[in-house]
Amino acid sequence: MLLAKVLHLWMVVSWFAGLFYLPRIFVNLAMVERGSDKERKRLLTMAEKLYRFMTPIGVLAIALGLWLWFGYGFSGGWLHAKTALAVLLIAYHVYCGRLLQGFKDDRIQRSHLWFRWFNEVPVLLLLAAIYLAVFKPF
Repeated sequence: MLLAKVLHLWMVVSWFAGLFYLPRIFVNLAMVERGSDKERKRLLTMAEKLYRFMTPIGVLAIALGLWLWFGYGFSGGWLHAKTALAVLLIAYHVYCGRLLQGFKDDRIQRSHLWFRWFNEVPVLLLLAAIYLAVFKPF
C-alpha cells in the first residue's frame, strides 16, 4: 500500500502542475491582442498539449486514490470530504477542457482578470485536501 501512496502522490503533484499552469495559459490567451494570430496559435498549441498530457495523469491520480480508499476502508468523514474535493477538481479539469475548446472556437469573452481568479481555485482545493489528509479533523 505504501507504493500506491507514493504513486498517488506523484500523480497528484503532476496533475496539479497542469491544473496550475493551464489556467495561466488562459490568462495569456485572454490578453492576446486581436490580430496576433501567431501568438494565439502558439498559446493554444501549448494549452492543448498540456491538457492532453495532464488528463491521463489526473485519471491515474483518481484511480490510485480510489485504490487507497478501497484498500484502507471508508472510515472517517475527512475522507469523504477529501473525495468531494477530488470531485470538484475533476469538474474543474473538465471545465478547463471546455474553456480550451472555447478559446479554440474564439468564443471566450472573459477578461484576463477573471482567469487570474479562476487560476486560484486549484490552489485552495489543494490546501483543503492537504489539511484534511494531514489533520483528519473528523
